Amino acid sequence: MNSLIGHTDLTGRTAYSGVARGTARLMMGQKDFKRFRHGDILIAPNTRPEYVPIMKIAGAIVTEEGGITSHAAIVSRELKIPAVVGVQGILDAVKDGDWVEVDAGRGVVRKIKKE
Repeated sequence: MNSLIGHTDLTGRTAYSGVARGTARLMMGQKDFKRFRHGDILIAPNTRPEYVPIMKIAGAIVTEEGGITSHAAIVSRELKIPAVVGVQGILDAVKDGDWVEVDAGRGVVRKIKKE
């Protein structure tokens, strides 16, 4: 099982390359959007059109489901925001408020200590 404990990286498919660090925000639906701030790392099962307003201000986008033709992947490319899709286990491994790094060029997501 994938885990971020012990500095194990979780991997997925690169949708748009780039590196971002920030506060993980688990967005399970529109009810969660009020907690999202500019530069936060958007982590969700998947995205849909109603996610676009927070996607525009995200530091990076990470989804547990989807591939390179998914909504998250297409929108991240349009917005030029680093994104990794299809990261199995991310919703269990990361808690809301964790500090994470997304290395979308390598398709890697990891928890890090806040500097």
